[in-house]
Amino acid sequence: MSTTPVRPPLSSFWTDLPRAGKWFLSTIIADFIGNGLVLPFSVVYLHEVRGFDLAQVGLLLAIPAVVGMVVVGPAGILIDRIGARIVLLTALVVQMAAYVVLSSTTTPARAVVAMLMLGVSTGVSWPAVNSLIATIIPSVIRQRYFGLSFTLLNLGIGIGGIVGGLVVDVARPGTFVAIYLIDAATFPAPLTILLGPLRHHSGRAPRPEPVADELATGTTYLTLLRDPALRPVLILTFFASFVGYSQLNTGLPAFGRAEAQISTQALGWAFAANTVVIVVLQLVVLQRIEGRRRTRMLVVMSGVWALAFLALGAAGLVPGSVAGSLLFMACLGIFGLGETFYQPTAPAMINDLAPDHLRGRYNALMSISWQSASVVGPPVAGFLIGRGWGGAYIGVLVAGCGLVALLSLFTERRIPSRVNGVRASGLPQVAAPPADDDARSR
Repeated sequence: MSTTPVRPPLSSFWTDLPRAGKWFLSTIIADFIGNGLVLPFSVVYLHEVRGFDLAQVGLLLAIPAVVGMVVVGPAGILIDRIGARIVLLTALVVQMAAYVVLSSTTTPARAVVAMLMLGVSTGVSWPAVNSLIATIIPSVIRQRYFGLSFTLLNLGIGIGGIVGGLVVDVARPGTFVAIYLIDAATFPAPLTILLGPLRHHSGRAPRPEPVADELATGTTYLTLLRDPALRPVLILTFFASFVGYSQLNTGLPAFGRAEAQISTQALGWAFAANTVVIVVLQLVVLQRIEGRRRTRMLVVMSGVWALAFLALGAAGLVPGSVAGSLLFMACLGIFGLGETFYQPTAPAMINDLAPDHLRGRYNALMSISWQSASVVGPPVAGFLIGRGWGGAYIGVLVAGCGLVALLSLFTERRIPSRVNGVRASGLPQVAAPPADDDARSR
């Protein structure tokens, strides 16, 4: 039997989705346009508009990550017990309220409340979203869905960032209040979808009889970590996040400003280039990685990211120049290409590995691995760049890419072929998703 992957037509990426998947996907642009409105301006809003000093702002913006780490474990258990849809609904309501509170923040105490709410909602929503997707989207096209979702997410953030940049003005504080309220106003769209067309999809899988007693007494995360296939995936996730996403919004711009001496305008254009590359190339990459080993695609990603970091290092050799700015933009653009290999494959891998009745906990563990790197990565970047050790920083990132490639090949030997995205032959047959317990009761 041939195992040569066949490229699916791009039109099938939409037509093969079940109706529930199309509904869920349709909310992403509106939701993330709202997020894009506020994401680039958090520091400006809290420091320059509300008057908090930078030390306070730094502490405030660290709260969501810390709270998210605390709540994600219990969230995974809750998802498995009551279903991802209810958990996600709650998280969205909390997040909407957080942005309303943040829009009228005038005191540190009120800002802390808003950040605590954001931490709870973001820590809970990531495993809930991925778990719900996994119960709606069949395994054979799950990778496509994650790629499509990432494309629309970046398109929404890009549009929101452009609009926000045109609207906000430090001299007019009301413009900042407006973008936070507009962000809050985007949440009714996904809430309506979850309460309407997706109301019969609980995101809770039926529990197989042999594990009923185990579930009654509680399946601990320590038990799950004994899974020899899960451990390497989590380690791989940590290091990929450390060299990649934990640096994207901290180490890379810090290096660009301190070592390459680029302007804030060039910084903005570089992140725009990152978004454009993802939006333009994600579907093309999705088509070409269909049916290929996901771990090999992560090896390719490692090579692409290493090239991006070498471009970053080169930017530091010509500080304050047009060439340095162009090299920094190239770094972010090349990094975006690497992202198009990571985002479809890693979430699909963990959800194909997870037993249906433990999907919430598997996604929670992946979230913990990811967020742990986000806690470690920025201080490492700050330590090296702050002491003028830019070359050492680039060396750590490039060496980290090599380690990610080796871990990908190690993981390949520990996970089943189906988890690694290998299908029998030809285009996958799109089967119906597993029956939902709420759907069976109708």
